[in-house]
Amino acid sequence: MIKLIMTWNIREGKEREYLQFLESEFQKALLEMGLQPTDAWYAVWGQGPQVLAGGVTEDMESMEEALRSETWSVFREKLGDLVTDLECKVVESTGGFQL
Repeated sequence: MIKLIMTWNIREGKEREYLQFLESEFQKALLEMGLQPTDAWYAVWGQGPQVLAGGVTEDMESMEEALRSETWSVFREKLGDLVTDLECKVVESTGGFQL
């Protein structure tokens, strides 16, 4: 399994829009790209990103296809309007919590 790990901070003043995006579009977009959501974490305090989310595909070819898709481009643009410090990385999934 190949995992996409995304981290970000919610843009100040965009909290309501961000929550609406999560409820209506986030999971739907991941599934449309062929990514199975695996986890989502919200940090209440401390150093590091405010949110970490992940999704997996069966293999690297599927992940690359997802990240080249128009759905990914639209997803990143919408998310980018609502968050700061958006970072994404692709790793081999270990099945547990990963940074």
